[in-house]
Amino acid sequence: MSEDFRVLGMSVSRIAILNGVVLSLWGAIAYFVQSSDPPSITALIPAFMGLPMLLLGFLSESNPSNRRHYMHACMIVALMMALGGARVVQGGMSWLAIVSHLLLLQVGVSFTIVGIMSFRHARLQRES
Repeated sequence: MSEDFRVLGMSVSRIAILNGVVLSLWGAIAYFVQSSDPPSITALIPAFMGLPMLLLGFLSESNPSNRRHYMHACMIVALMMALGGARVVQGGMSWLAIVSHLLLLQVGVSFTIVGIMSFRHARLQRES
């Protein structure tokens, strides 16, 4: 069994960084594209969720001895994303809000799945 867990050739830290960049960029785009006057700060919610994931991903890569702590914190952020994104089923939202919620839901659920697979891999590594 390989020592490092990888998905599509990327470590979990790299996936966290990629997700953080995507959410941060989308939050900035959503803020400037919205039609409300004055602009609503809530359009930046994807960026507010993506920045901690980005930071934790960078910290995880720069400090491998504490990687598991950073990735556990990243999993909490991902779970909050999934719960917040699930609000999309309520309906009555603008297209911008729907896209933001679906992106939060997709990133949150997919990162949670990858994180669980990574934790399971780490446990099997310790036991063998």
